[in-house]
Amino acid sequence: MYYVYLLYSEVKDRFYIGHTNQIEDRLERHNCGEVKSTKAHRPWVMVYVEQFVSRGEAMKREKELKSWKKKSRLERLISS
Repeated sequence: MYYVYLLYSEVKDRFYIGHTNQIEDRLERHNCGEVKSTKAHRPWVMVYVEQFVSRGEAMKREKELKSWKKKSRLERLISS
């Protein structure tokens, strides 16, 4: 299985969107500082996850979410 996930940093009030096939390991890597793009914004909390059968589907959804320009749109997705 593959997952698209949203992380939230309270410290910087920002979201990060990614995909993986090892969801728990990926969150740990973000919070340990192993991911260059998220290192400066730790700690991260996983606030949303979607599951997909194929990597291609997950990548397509990740790209869609990243194209959303307004933060409020992600917040509505999380609260739904």
